[in-house]
Amino acid sequence: VGDNVGDVAGMGADLFESFVGSIIAAITLANGDITLIMLPFWISGAGIIAAIIGFFAVSCKDDAGQKELMFALHKSTIVSSTLVVGFSALIVAFLFDGRSKEGWEVFGCIVIGLVAGVLIGQVTEYFTSYSYWPTKSITDAGVTGPATVIIQGLGVGMISTVFPVIIIVATILGCNALSGEYGIALAAVGMLSTLGVTLATDAYGPIADNAGGIAEMAELEERVRDTTDALDALGNTTAATGKGFAIGSAVLTALSLLSAFTDKAGLGNVNVDIGEPVVLAGVLIGAMLPFLFAALTMLSVQKAAGAIIIEVRRQFAEIPGLREGTAEADSDKCVAISTQSSVEEMVLPGIYAILSPITVGFLIGPRCLTGLLGGAIASGMMLALMMANAGGAWDNSKKYIEIEGAKGGKGTETHKACIVGDTVGDPFKDTSGPSLNILIKLMSIISLTIAPLMEDDDDWDSWYYGLIPLAAMLIGTYLVYHFFWRDVADITAPVGVEKMEAVKDEPMSATKDEVEVGNDGAINQ
Repeated sequence: VGDNVGDVAGMGADLFESFVGSIIAAITLANGDITLIMLPFWISGAGIIAAIIGFFAVSCKDDAGQKELMFALHKSTIVSSTLVVGFSALIVAFLFDGRSKEGWEVFGCIVIGLVAGVLIGQVTEYFTSYSYWPTKSITDAGVTGPATVIIQGLGVGMISTVFPVIIIVATILGCNALSGEYGIALAAVGMLSTLGVTLATDAYGPIADNAGGIAEMAELEERVRDTTDALDALGNTTAATGKGFAIGSAVLTALSLLSAFTDKAGLGNVNVDIGEPVVLAGVLIGAMLPFLFAALTMLSVQKAAGAIIIEVRRQFAEIPGLREGTAEADSDKCVAISTQSSVEEMVLPGIYAILSPITVGFLIGPRCLTGLLGGAIASGMMLALMMANAGGAWDNSKKYIEIEGAKGGKGTETHKACIVGDTVGDPFKDTSGPSLNILIKLMSIISLTIAPLMEDDDDWDSWYYGLIPLAAMLIGTYLVYHFFWRDVADITAPVGVEKMEAVKDEPMSATKDEVEVGNDGAINQ
């Protein structure tokens, strides 16, 4: 259930938001030019056709390795991207009749965006697939225990930010030189034009994972499970690739929306100097917000997981025959806990994402808000890339042992250490990392929405209006704490004490020392 919700529905909503946001930014920056307004819609339509044709390019042989399986999916991306380039050339030639120079400059931006998307996917694959050194190095680090797995994974995640940043910077500078701010927005449209294929490869991961789960629960022969394991490992890589693509497109979209905001807020002719205290203060606030957002989502994962663990312990204690395998567990209850927790835990991050730009924009001014958006985009991209890639690498370092039999295969101390890394990596790559895309885009689109209300405002001109969202943010924080956080369930508390007495030979709780000594065994069990 979780994989379907996260990597299909959640990522689909994220990329859809990027796609729509990039089109909105391009329309806004077109400044009423009907040809420039029409172009992103034509490119998007061409991308749909190209993605459908690209689907037929996917094929591979039996007994294919990870690289062959990955190339089978890459073929569809290459075919659809090539077709978009051809369609775009025809569209530009048709729409820019008599303005051919401007048309081909815009075409260059579309191509740059497409190439940037493909390159970010390749870089992400390198850092998260166990066919390459970075993920293998995490498995090697597992020889000395879980701590070194975590350290190595964080290092791989941090260094994986370098090349995507270079690609995005080159895209921004190249498109700006060709067609200005509109060119950057159109590069985002071009990057997202093959969304049909990109989202399909991302959704492939949960499909393969669920197939493996079905094979395991149905107790099918080992050969089937081996096949689904190989496809599942590929799915981890495609999911990481999809997340890298989503982050890159989110940054370009947010940057385009930032340009549209400065235009609508009357800052187009004003020099927003980062050396000015008001602007720098906004940058610092913006750079902090992704860390706050990531922290809240990470803590929420721990809180929700703790609630599910308590429920599982309760069922073991209270449902007769569950330990012996003669009774059915109430899995629906666990799904309900997770669903309710996810909704409750999104209230506070949502409040901060929506009200932060409104508060800063009205309380201080549009220049400070510009700094806030710039800081959030910069730090949000770094943190999102680091978390998504580190999580994917941790996951596949475990798969490398399970599928290829590296370091002695399953059940070894190295395998147990990598399981710990995978446990840390899941909230990194599936919760906190992808959520930052939504943060930077949501704050950018809200800023663009309120921009006309602060047009030509100077610093502190409307400070009294800013007190209203600030008060709402403080009240919302208190209410969330009061209703959702104050009475957090104690995971160490005994459950079903009377019935636990009957199963003393299989204790449900342990002392701190026993947990430390037996942690790997518990995970293995």
